[in-house]
Amino acid sequence: MKLDQKQKIVASLREKFETAQVVIVTDYKGLDVAQMNDLRRKLREAEVEYQVVKNTMLIRASQDTDVAQLADTFKGPSAIALAFADPVAPAKVLTQFAKDNDKLEIKAGVMNGKLLDLSAITALSKLPSREELLAQVLAAMNAVPQSLVSALADAPRRLVNVLNAVKDQKEAA
Repeated sequence: MKLDQKQKIVASLREKFETAQVVIVTDYKGLDVAQMNDLRRKLREAEVEYQVVKNTMLIRASQDTDVAQLADTFKGPSAIALAFADPVAPAKVLTQFAKDNDKLEIKAGVMNGKLLDLSAITALSKLPSREELLAQVLAAMNAVPQSLVSALADAPRRLVNVLNAVKDQKEAA
C-alpha cells in the first residue's frame, strides 16, 4: 500500500474516531470467514461500522483523540467497532457474538472519553437500546396527560356523588 493511501485511511479513521459515540476494540483471531461475515452482517444491521485495520494505522489515527487511551490494546489482530448513533448497539452485538463464539475477544472500548473495560462493555450491553429508551420516555410523557384528564374528570364525579348522597339523606328524612 502506498503512503498516500495510508494517509487517507488514517485521516478517515481519525475523523470517525472524533465523531463516533463509542469505539470498541476486538481480537478476531481464530474466527473463520463465515463467522466474520456473520459478525459484520449483525453489526451492519445494528448500524455499527466494523473494520480490520493495521495497528500502526490505528495508533496514528487515534493520536490526540479519546481513542488514544486504547493504544495499548492495538496489539495482535485488531478490529474496531464504531457506533455513531446508538452507543449500546455494538456492545449488545459484540457481547452476544462473543458468548456464541469464544474466539472473539472484546479487548476494551472508549465512550465519551472514558475507557471501558470488558465488564463495563458487558454492563453497557445490558442497557436498553435507544429505541427502547425513546419508547419508555414517550410512554411516560403520554401517561402524564392521561393522569391529568383522569384527575380533572374525577373531581366533578365526586361532587355529583356527594350531592346525590345528600339528596338521598334528605329524601329519607
